[in-house]
Amino acid sequence: MLGFPPDIFAARRERVLADLGGSALLLCSPANPSDGRYRADSDLFYLTGVTEPEAVAVLRPDGEDGDFVLFVRPRHAEEERWSGERLGPERVREIFGADAAYGNDVLSEHLPKLLAEADEVYFRLGTESPAQGLVIDALRTARLRGAKKGVGPGGIIDPGRLLDPMRIIKSSEELERMKRAATTTVEAFTQMLGAVRPGVGEWELEGILDGAFRRKRASGPAYPTIVGSGANACVLHYRDNDRTALEGDLVLVDAGAEVDHYASDVTRTLPVSGSFSALQRAIYEVVLEAHDQAIECIRPGASYESLHHTARDVLVEGLMALGILEGDKAELIESEAYKPYFPHQTAHWLGLDVHDVGDYASSGVSRALEPGMVLTVEPGLYFPGPFGRGAVAEEYAGIGVRIEDDVVVTAEGHEVLTADIPVSVNEIERLVGGQG
Repeated sequence: MLGFPPDIFAARRERVLADLGGSALLLCSPANPSDGRYRADSDLFYLTGVTEPEAVAVLRPDGEDGDFVLFVRPRHAEEERWSGERLGPERVREIFGADAAYGNDVLSEHLPKLLAEADEVYFRLGTESPAQGLVIDALRTARLRGAKKGVGPGGIIDPGRLLDPMRIIKSSEELERMKRAATTTVEAFTQMLGAVRPGVGEWELEGILDGAFRRKRASGPAYPTIVGSGANACVLHYRDNDRTALEGDLVLVDAGAEVDHYASDVTRTLPVSGSFSALQRAIYEVVLEAHDQAIECIRPGASYESLHHTARDVLVEGLMALGILEGDKAELIESEAYKPYFPHQTAHWLGLDVHDVGDYASSGVSRALEPGMVLTVEPGLYFPGPFGRGAVAEEYAGIGVRIEDDVVVTAEGHEVLTADIPVSVNEIERLVGGQG
C-alpha cells in the first residue's frame, strides 16, 4: 500500500459501492513487463492499494462473495525464484481487506458468477487482461438469455464515470506524496543545472535527472525525460536525447519524479552557454510572463479555461511586439494565428498519472477549479524552422521555450509545488554551468 493507511482505500471503496447500485466494477492490473519496470494500474491502486501484476479487483454490492473480491497470482516457488515473491490469495485478503481472494488461475471459474446478475459492468475496454474476454462473454450470455430471465449485465461503462470525480480532488495523503515528488524533482533539476554547458550530451543531462530521482528513492521518472537542445526543443514530445548541445543553443528539459505512483512534471529552458542571447531572452520573457499570469489565475472558482486564455493572450501580445504576428489582437486570437507557435494547451491535471483523469469541461462549460486539484501550467513558444517574413524567419528559427510548474489549488488560492526550481533569467544565468 506504499505507506498509505488501509482505511483510506476502504473509504474510497465505500463511496464507490454506494454509487454502484446493482452494478459491478472490475479493475485489472497489467502483467509484469519483460523489458521494463512494472507499474500498477492507477485506478486499481487508487481503490485497493494493490500493486501486484495481473491482479483483478471486483466490487459488487452484496455480491455472492462479499463486496470486494480480489484475484492475484497464486504462489509458485519456481516462478518466484525468477521474478520475486508473490503475496498469494491468503495474504492479499488479509493485507488489503478483501472479503474473498482467489488465484487468478481460477478467474474464468469465479468471475462469470460475480457478474451474472449485475445490471451493468464498469470496465475499461482495451485492458490487457483475460478479464476482458470474460466480461464480453457475460454480456453475450445476458443478451441470449436476458429476454427470458431478465438478468445479467446489459452494458459496459467506463470506470472513469465513477472514479474520475474522486481522483481529481487530492487528499492530504496524496498531496504529501506529490510534494515529495516535487521536492525530489527540484533537487534533481538543481543538480542538473550545473552540468549544462557547450558539448554536453542531451543523454548526460537525462542521466543526471533520472539518477537523481532514484538516489532520492523515487521510483524513477514519471514519464520519459525530455532533453531537447537547439531545434529539438521545438519537438513537443522529443524522446531521442542523443544530440550534443552546442554554443548558443537553448536546451529544453521536461522531467519529473514519481513517488508512490504520484507524479511531478516540470519544464525549464536553459541557455547552454550560460547566458541568453537578446532574441532568446525576448522569447523567454514572453513565455515567463504568460506562465506567471496563468498561475495567478489559479484559485477556487476560477475556470480551467481562464488559465489558457490568460497565457494565450500574453503570448499573442508578445508575438505582436516581436513582429512575428501583425494585425488586430482579437482577430489573431479568433483565427488562431498563434497556433504555429503555441500549439498546445496551457495546463493539464496531475496526480497518479502525468496527464491525470478528470473532465476539463461539461456541456461546453469550462470546469471550475476546486481546492485539492493539482495541475501543471506550461505555456511555450516554438519556432521549428523558417516562417513568417524575411529577417524574422532567420532570427527566431530553431528557438523553443517552455516553462512548466506544478500547482495545487488551495482554499486561499494556490501553492506552486515546484517553485524552488529557478525560473527568472538572472537566476538561471547564475546557476547554469555551475557559474553560481
